[in-house]
Amino acid sequence: MAEIQYNATGRRKTSVARVIISPGNGQIVVNKKPADIYFPRETLRMIIRQPIELAGITGKYNITATVTGGGLSGQAGAVRHGISRAIVNMDNDLRPRLKKEGFLTRDPREKERKKYGQKGARKRFQFSKR
Repeated sequence: MAEIQYNATGRRKTSVARVIISPGNGQIVVNKKPADIYFPRETLRMIIRQPIELAGITGKYNITATVTGGGLSGQAGAVRHGISRAIVNMDNDLRPRLKKEGFLTRDPREKERKKYGQKGARKRFQFSKR
């Protein structure tokens, strides 16, 4: 019999993470690398561990994530979103706790596009009266 696994998709900025949770010993693998190696900063590793610790499933499930697009910060946010959604697929009773912490909300903040005739999205070239 195939072992039970729970899938979910997480998104943040321009990153998309496909997350699979299956029974195991607590390994977190991101793009075929251990999460501790893939995410060099401790803050990023902390971000992806938040929903696992809140749900109280630390060390009980293996998490495999495939993440594309964006930078490391956006990817960590996408993995966190995906893990949270997968935990809800696994146990719907944890939904209120995860929702209260804001882990199920897709962060809508995106980079604003650069406008023509300007230096950036908001910054203008210096105005000269004469």
